[in-house]
Amino acid sequence: MNNSVRGFKCFECAREHGPAEVEYVCPTCGGNLDVMYDYDRVRAQLTRASLAADPNFTMWRYRALLPIAESSAVPPLTVGGTPIYDSARLASQFSVKQLLIKDDGRNPTASFKDRPSALAVVKAREAGAEVITTASSGNAGSALAGICASVGMKSIILVPATAPPAKITQLQIYGAGVVLVDGTYDEAFDLCIAAARQFGWYQRSTGFNPYTREGKKTAALEIAEQLKWQVPDKVIVSVGDGNIISGLWKGFRDLQALGLIEQLPQLIGVQSATASPIVDAANGDGLVREGNAHTIADSISVGKPRDATAAIRAIKDSGGQGVKVNDEQIIAAIPELARATGVFAEPAAAAAFAGFKAMCASGAIKSDERVLLMLTGNGLKDVDAARRSVGEAIRVRPNIDEFAELMTRSKMTQPSRPA
Repeated sequence: MNNSVRGFKCFECAREHGPAEVEYVCPTCGGNLDVMYDYDRVRAQLTRASLAADPNFTMWRYRALLPIAESSAVPPLTVGGTPIYDSARLASQFSVKQLLIKDDGRNPTASFKDRPSALAVVKAREAGAEVITTASSGNAGSALAGICASVGMKSIILVPATAPPAKITQLQIYGAGVVLVDGTYDEAFDLCIAAARQFGWYQRSTGFNPYTREGKKTAALEIAEQLKWQVPDKVIVSVGDGNIISGLWKGFRDLQALGLIEQLPQLIGVQSATASPIVDAANGDGLVREGNAHTIADSISVGKPRDATAAIRAIKDSGGQGVKVNDEQIIAAIPELARATGVFAEPAAAAAFAGFKAMCASGAIKSDERVLLMLTGNGLKDVDAARRSVGEAIRVRPNIDEFAELMTRSKMTQPSRPA
């Protein structure tokens, strides 16, 4: 492969396998796999100096630490390099030293999932695949469809029929083959795995393809570099299958192994109270108890998390914790975050802010801590959910006297709090 991958290690049985021995999961027990690197080789290519001299600010600036061949072409869309905002207003309001917002809704298809999808498309093309498929609650599918459109590759996306209409439309706009499954995300996932095996499609699905974690870890690499190698005390992110939080942990650990950072952050996983198997396991005995999942935050509505072991390990090994919030807190967080930062987050992304608020209220975040919220998707992905938090807009006829009376009665002209 002409890269720095030296093999794979199973999260479940801990057995190691060579690069040529693996397709997706552990050939011994079927568990999820972790990609292992030759850090000495990576260290010779990826340094602070080499990064400082690199004008490419996409995720591919870290390709020396990614499992792709040096000769492989990458998709043309600008994935990664998303901004971090320093919200002094919220930091003051909640009495923390610093609150940072990383807005991955700025990716091409408006979600974090562009990172793993871009990497999966590279791996599919390396494998000579003609079709790539995934199960998705919306964002992963949209990301895959968009990346595939940019390189002229066919994608087949299996999505629960209950997914937000905007996300389904986005899939269709990109030209993906869209299959609405009359069932849950977990059922769509199982069907997708079976379909890929039967038809010989390349499988991108989270918690099955080990390379999705590698794409997701690029957000951690960016966080460290953007903050001049001084990572936050806590990184808070919403959790569904668990692959994002395990990916962030992988990225931070990679950086430490390379000597690029000294300390690791605590990782905080946030789930809905009605879809919380990973949080319950991380805060309890470590055992995942599957069940039905129902939450307004469709991107994290997962009752059978496919990367649970790695996610729980990330939370525990980092000294972090899990946090549960209810749908009302998630919905309320959308406009509150937007009005304080200008960032419009979909429900799953806003859950990270709701979790932050809950932790502040319980005293779990100290006043001298630097906290980063990883926002995973743009609010335009699910406008119907956002509308629930703001109600109807005021209407008026095109009459200035009526308009002036309305302004007098309303609170629209009252000054906002300064930033």
